[in-house]
Amino acid sequence: MTNSKIDKIPMAEVTVGSGNVFADLGLPNPEERLVKAQLARQIYICITDRKLTQNEAATILGIDQPKVSNLINGKLAAFSIDRLFRFLNALDCNVEIMVKPKPSEQIMAKIVVLT
Repeated sequence: MTNSKIDKIPMAEVTVGSGNVFADLGLPNPEERLVKAQLARQIYICITDRKLTQNEAATILGIDQPKVSNLINGKLAAFSIDRLFRFLNALDCNVEIMVKPKPSEQIMAKIVVLT
């Protein structure tokens, strides 16, 4: 027994992503963009876990509320990775950096934010 409506829906083409949406979209500096997005996500988690308002977060981070809004909404061009590290520290989060050789089967070295 088949459903005639389902049988008439054309199959969509699926493309497997690389793991970096910014690279898949062809944007410049995809590794940096991905790291910033991952760090901003952690900052957002810290802010929400502490139930901070944007104004309270702004005071802790030493920035104004509109910049906190930009940060939470993924508008990250004005923030360096170093600055995002400092924001995490201001929110009482440690930032640990580990450098290790890439596996031989991996084509390119990469940057990953682990949580």
